[in-house]
Amino acid sequence: MSAPRFRPLVQCGEGRPGGALPLTGGPLWFTHVERLERGVPPRILPASDLPADWREALTAPRPAIAGFTLDRPRIMGILNVTPDSFSDGGVHGNFATARQGALAMVAAGADMIDIGGESTRPGSSAISEAEEIARAVPVIEALSQDTRTPISIDTRKAAVALAALDAGAALVNDVSAFAYDAALAPLCAARGVPVCVMHSRGDPKTMQDDPRYDDVLLDVYDALEDRIAMLVSAGIPRGAILADPGIGFGKTHEHNLTLLRSIGLFHGLGCALLLGVSRKGFIGRFGREKRAEARAPGSIAVGLAGLAQGVQVLRVHDVAETAQAVRLWQAVHFGAEEIADA
Repeated sequence: MSAPRFRPLVQCGEGRPGGALPLTGGPLWFTHVERLERGVPPRILPASDLPADWREALTAPRPAIAGFTLDRPRIMGILNVTPDSFSDGGVHGNFATARQGALAMVAAGADMIDIGGESTRPGSSAISEAEEIARAVPVIEALSQDTRTPISIDTRKAAVALAALDAGAALVNDVSAFAYDAALAPLCAARGVPVCVMHSRGDPKTMQDDPRYDDVLLDVYDALEDRIAMLVSAGIPRGAILADPGIGFGKTHEHNLTLLRSIGLFHGLGCALLLGVSRKGFIGRFGREKRAEARAPGSIAVGLAGLAQGVQVLRVHDVAETAQAVRLWQAVHFGAEEIADA
């Protein structure tokens, strides 16, 4: 039987009672937790019953990553310099449009730009390191001169990450949770750069072929916990790790919804959380929108639900629309003063 896990029942806004615990040092708080354990019915417990290690993991402030603090919601803009990404393949497929698109995201409020040269959409195949570098690195080099906004490289490959870091990237985002290339984690540790570790099951070509879990919430949590332990043992500080449950990567639509309902559980990993749901298939299914590029409203709705559970970073295609929605979400819950200078 596995050890119990604890999901904070997060609340926000005014009326915070005495004894409530701050979620990751921020304005959200909780007074109770849900105890989750395999083979045992869930139970609601007062937060005062939390074990000391869980209390620390759920309440400790998350340090800044790649130059931006996590004291307010942050937006990572998606820039796919590929011909075949699921919703925007080809839109930024050449240098000029990629550069222009990235600068537009920065102007619209992106706190980071995530650049990927290899599609990881369901059914996609891997490309060579040389091709991935040729697509992504010139854009990173240009943007590192154009803007001070940090740049992330979305790759599974150490050779690509090395070229991107040399070109000015400040974070490595690996959809394989650093399992695809054993050289990638040591490289990031040696360069002292933060990382994003995402859960997935199988490779992109096969990951949606009938994915199954015993308990998707606890299975994904345990898998991320193992990969984060590996990264820490490799020399990457826990505070330099973003954790992403990998919505849509080796999950059915119902798996996705289960993870989103209880995403606050992942604060127990002791890392800041990133949520990437933008334009994904389950949004099209439940939002009744076949066109991926028309799924901004559904993407924003799910993103705001994540913020209400304490997610620190949203990874999105539609930066301007998301930034506006986040500002209003902040104003409603915390007052206009909190966002006046943000």
